[in-house]
Amino acid sequence: MSGRSDLTWEQTVQLDLRYIDNWSPWADLAILFKTVRAVLSSDGAY
Repeated sequence: MSGRSDLTWEQTVQLDLRYIDNWSPWADLAILFKTVRAVLSSDGAY
C-alpha cells in the first residue's frame, strides 16, 4: 500500500503504526529509494 493521498484515515493510521513497529535504517533507505524513483518517473503524479 502506498500513495498516502489515496488512503482513508484508518489506512493512514495503520500504515503509520506499522512503520513505527517495524522501523529500521534499511527500511528507511528502501522508502527513500522508492521516493526518488517515484519522483524521477512521475509515478502517481496527478
